[in-house]
Amino acid sequence: MDISISPSRIPAPRPEWVVRFARIGLIAKGIVYCLVGALAFMAAFELGGQTEQGAGKTGVFQFILEQPYGKVLLAIVVAGMLCYTLWRFIQAIRDTEEKGTDAKGIGKRIGYAFSGAVYGALAFTAAQLLLGNGGGGNGADSRQTLARELLSQPFGQWLLGAVAVGTMVMGIYQFYRAYSGKYMNKVQAQQLKPEIRTSLIRAGLVGYIARGVVWLIIGYLLLRAALTSNSKEAGSSSQAFQFLEEASYGSFLLGILALGLICYGVFMFVRAKCEVINTKG
Repeated sequence: MDISISPSRIPAPRPEWVVRFARIGLIAKGIVYCLVGALAFMAAFELGGQTEQGAGKTGVFQFILEQPYGKVLLAIVVAGMLCYTLWRFIQAIRDTEEKGTDAKGIGKRIGYAFSGAVYGALAFTAAQLLLGNGGGGNGADSRQTLARELLSQPFGQWLLGAVAVGTMVMGIYQFYRAYSGKYMNKVQAQQLKPEIRTSLIRAGLVGYIARGVVWLIIGYLLLRAALTSNSKEAGSSSQAFQFLEEASYGSFLLGILALGLICYGVFMFVRAKCEVINTKG
């Protein structure tokens, strides 16, 4: 009896490095969001001289750099975000989530690539700060630059308006993920201890809602920039915090949102531990 095995029938080894990159990236994302939430909470109640301008993601990098061994810590965060970026691009290019090539699948994969690009840009900003190059500007400047470039094009207000609406749709999608339970789709919650499982699942729910609120406010600021044809109206998460702070009971609203962002960061740690990471499309 021929017991030889054709090489084509030997299963390819599981690329565990993709899994490691994904988990490291999720941990780095969790750290960033926990710090964003903590700094926003401090800004809401004027603790430690913290302001809304320093509570965005780029402000977090400066905060990390100012800590003991700050350069080492920031370098670790940069490496983690690069891991997250690579994982997102792998999801998009290799279709490891098996979204397919129809319109819906392509849209999902573009979303993965967009997420990778965003965190790649953040990693670049943090790396510039680490190397002493000033961090390359803040999030407000980048969105204002985008708004200015779009407004300078033919039908620029319409283009910027479309970006604003797309941003707000992303915010609404965060609500949908939260209330539909889709944020738990690939998380093997049974790996968690029963006494903390419910709390961590609720943290994810609150976190996605908080993230949706931030996206909605950023989208509104972009829409306002489009309607007024003024790029200075655009802003990032730090401007979203400032916008919320200026509302009635703004400190309490910002404080609640900040706690929600901390919850989102905590849930990223849960994902890093319990999520099923696909490696082959």
